[in-house]
Amino acid sequence: MLALFALATAADATVIILFGCFLFAASLFIYIFYMPGEVERGEDKTRLLYLEERKEATYENLRDLNFEYKAGKLSEEDYAMQRAALEDEAAAILAEMESIGKARAVVRRSAPRTNEGRA
Repeated sequence: MLALFALATAADATVIILFGCFLFAASLFIYIFYMPGEVERGEDKTRLLYLEERKEATYENLRDLNFEYKAGKLSEEDYAMQRAALEDEAAAILAEMESIGKARAVVRRSAPRTNEGRA
């Protein structure tokens, strides 16, 4: 009788373990492959916003480079080379931002104005 009870308990434990594994696999499958009806999107990033972020990152890198040079972590040659590269990158970013600004100004000036001449 005791052996029969032990066999029944072992079978129940196996069923419970298999059921738990099935629930885990099903929940994992749903978590990985479930697609919500509407996916949230951030705002569309314009080229100008991207350039603004790159400019800030470049300036931050220049500040870090100056700090590391003053702390003695960089040699004079490395500092000069990296500083020149970062300054070139910053200049290119600023030039592109300026050209975008000029292009927008031209578009604004040439855009037809409505409600002009109406009182």
